Amino acid sequence: MKSNSILLVVVLFLTSLGSQAQSKSNAKNDFNVPFEEYTLANGLRVILHVDKSDPLVAVALTSHVGSAREIPGRTGFAHLFEHLLFLESENLGKGGLDKMSAKIGGSGANGSTNRDRTNYFQTVPNDALEKMIWAEADKLGFFINTVTDPVLAKEKQVVKNEKRQYIDNSPYGHNFEVIDKNLYPTNHPYNWEVIGSLEDLQNATLDDVKTFYNKWYVPNNVILTIAGDFDTKQAKIWVEKYFGEIKRGNDIPKVAKQEVILAETKKYYYEDNFARLPQLTIAWPSVYEYHPDSYALEVLATYLAKGKKAPLYQSLVENKKLTDKVSSYQNNSEIAGQYMLTVRAFENTDLNLVLDGIEEGLAKFEKEGISQQDLDRIKAKQETDFYSNLSSALGKGFQLAQYIIFTGSPSFINQDIKNIQAVTTADVMRVYEKYIKGKNFIASSFVPKGQANLALKNSTLADIVEEKIISGNEETFDASVAATYTKTPSTFDRSKEPQYGENPVVKTPNVWKEKLSSGLQLYGIENNEIPLVQFQMQIKGGLLLETNDKIGVSNLLANLMTKGTQNKTPQELENAIEILGATINVNATDDAIVISGFSLAKNYEKTILLVEEIITQPRWDKAEFDLIKESTLSQIKQRKVNPNSIAENQFRKLVYGQDSKLSNALIGTEQTVSAITMDDLKSFYQQNLSPAVTNFQIVGAVSMKKVLESLDHLNKNWASKKVTVPTPIIADKPAKSVIYFYDVPGSKQSVLRIGAIAMAATDSDYHLAKVLNYRFGGGGFASQLTQQLRENKGYVYHIDSRFDGTEYKGPFLIYGSARSNITFEAVQLIKTILEDYGKNFNSNDLEITQSNLIKRNARAFETLDEKLNMLNKICNYNYPNDYVKKQEIETKNVTVSDIKKLSDKYLNANQMIYLVVGDAETQLQKLEQLGFGKPVLLNPKQ
Repeated sequence: MKSNSILLVVVLFLTSLGSQAQSKSNAKNDFNVPFEEYTLANGLRVILHVDKSDPLVAVALTSHVGSAREIPGRTGFAHLFEHLLFLESENLGKGGLDKMSAKIGGSGANGSTNRDRTNYFQTVPNDALEKMIWAEADKLGFFINTVTDPVLAKEKQVVKNEKRQYIDNSPYGHNFEVIDKNLYPTNHPYNWEVIGSLEDLQNATLDDVKTFYNKWYVPNNVILTIAGDFDTKQAKIWVEKYFGEIKRGNDIPKVAKQEVILAETKKYYYEDNFARLPQLTIAWPSVYEYHPDSYALEVLATYLAKGKKAPLYQSLVENKKLTDKVSSYQNNSEIAGQYMLTVRAFENTDLNLVLDGIEEGLAKFEKEGISQQDLDRIKAKQETDFYSNLSSALGKGFQLAQYIIFTGSPSFINQDIKNIQAVTTADVMRVYEKYIKGKNFIASSFVPKGQANLALKNSTLADIVEEKIISGNEETFDASVAATYTKTPSTFDRSKEPQYGENPVVKTPNVWKEKLSSGLQLYGIENNEIPLVQFQMQIKGGLLLETNDKIGVSNLLANLMTKGTQNKTPQELENAIEILGATINVNATDDAIVISGFSLAKNYEKTILLVEEIITQPRWDKAEFDLIKESTLSQIKQRKVNPNSIAENQFRKLVYGQDSKLSNALIGTEQTVSAITMDDLKSFYQQNLSPAVTNFQIVGAVSMKKVLESLDHLNKNWASKKVTVPTPIIADKPAKSVIYFYDVPGSKQSVLRIGAIAMAATDSDYHLAKVLNYRFGGGGFASQLTQQLRENKGYVYHIDSRFDGTEYKGPFLIYGSARSNITFEAVQLIKTILEDYGKNFNSNDLEITQSNLIKRNARAFETLDEKLNMLNKICNYNYPNDYVKKQEIETKNVTVSDIKKLSDKYLNANQMIYLVVGDAETQLQKLEQLGFGKPVLLNPKQ
């Protein structure tokens, strides 16, 4: 799935609704999300939540079926259906919801599957609500007849490509398979992974698929959630019309809890082809979602591993210096759970030493326990996380549906927050002793190839089936073959797509601007819908100000800036931020150091005081610098064997040219980072961090007056100096195409990067180039790249394209991964699409593009993140405040002829860099047939 990011928000405006069934409580401090819940005669449960803040509506269909309801030998079916249900239904036709999403301006029909449920969701302008209800009902009641053997064969390839991309071809990708297979007995439904096995997927028959669908995809096993700006009375009429006549299925038995007890500790190891660093993961059996003990276990996980005071951090990071971080969390699911602890150690580290460090950290916790102050700090963050899941219309819809599935009632929302608040220090120690102390566990040691000696002693080789790369090994199919069937009867003509409702009223946020005496430029949007403030401060320079022998210095400086101040130790600064419920991050980019964060509105001024302290009073902590440097070197080593990182680094060199500063990876190289000293960071800080090259962007529940007051002290105390950021050298696009290959032996997929330098974001063509790209590769399932490479051929799981301009020229880029044994065919097809796109672009393509790009403006400003993105474009690219409206006019006025000219200019297949990162032994030679000459091997064997 594509994940949709959700901003952190505290919702304080909640009221109650008169309804058939809704959340009610007489407790004084109850937290309530206003919703209405009711059930149709066929068993479909419906949740309605009204939020009038933006002219949009989120619709989600959640089926109570995940991998846990599969059977051994037929795994992966729940996830397979997540894919299948987007393809076609009886009344939407081929392309189904994806085609409709393109024209209505939706966020893109999407879905996700886990062990216990599968959901389908999209946020659309509110004039398309009836269309969405119609479409979701068609998926539920009028879908299965459209699935044919060719369609199933094609989608098997897509799912297998997904597995190759995220598991087989990724460092540590098989880790959870090792853990789950051995933590849960073979008859436990969590024994296998959600994505299933390649063998099970390949063996699935059409009858298997139909049996699965008819059992689980029935109204009485599904929840429909509608959240946003809509009329509930009208929505109920539509829900009844489109869903009401779908037949109820057989009763679905409730799944019994199946907690696990391990009879002994088991240790496994695996030599990972894509790992450069050894990693230890330990899993203890624990409890299911919303179990009373799950809350204390979550506190325990945070306290043990996160932050400077964490016992495991102190033992493994500060004392033994075996790693730069420790990860621990309570993994809750419907019928069981697991407590997870992961440590990715530094290069060549013996994982037995890591286990010793873990035991020392746990012993420290046993002796000292957790203080009330630390508990309060952690619970404050947990409450913020709780609210974050409810920060958008879609987020609230998701959460209410989950409460129904796991607890039987959406009203559990009140009990959930109470349970978070009720955890005591005694509870934390109690669950540690009950589930962790002295208890058996599963341990997995993932080590680089040839370094089995780093694994835990007495570990057994994990049983992982590696797929072999065999050209022509996949079955052939024609997914375009139309299914023949008798349509499912209905009381009305479902083939007629509903009309749009009233046009949404989109209001562009008001932007204020100010420039302070120090040169600091301010851009803001006041928005009081929620009591939250989000900001970012961009200090221009970053990589562009570095010298070639010290590439990576701005990245190290950014990491060090949050590690204490002159008046606060690293731990004290960390605590000061967390006490406020705030977040402050610093990171480097190609052209800036960016300080970003958020806070509750009431704590905004205190948060900004900490930002000022970070900027003006650096601590220059030597121990922290050494740790950051070692961590960065470890990351560089890991990136050297990660196919996606290799592709990113190599493409930068090829597209920008060796003479460009932008050809360097921001993180640096082993050579340059090793050479960087603390004095280099101090020099960079003193010479290049100045308010004269800084802009501050802020959105949320804070006035311009308060922002100016909050920055007055920084304005007076941050010394301003002239900083000149050099314009980078950027190579021209190639005169003729060249294909490059980087060899990663045994790679199960080939990572593709194809493109050439195009334009800056300030170029007059830039917006129309994005219009051009929508149907080519930027429109998801509306794009030709996805339709042809994924939907027609099954070559890829994901492929996309974009224009990457900033204030400097950036590339047009096509990116994705194809299964190894059709690398040539995939690249050849991309070349063909490039060659034909402009010639074949027609009025229908333009109409779909215009409809999507104009209608989706209803969703343009829903979140603070989206408002901040708007400010970013205004301040960095000098866009007018109403640039969205101006771009809308450009989109309306563009012609087919304009798009053809732009295509000739920017999508020339014969003036591109073609980069393939994959298995040279099996894939390199055939690529010469593309007609671009002999491929250039970038890393020939010595």
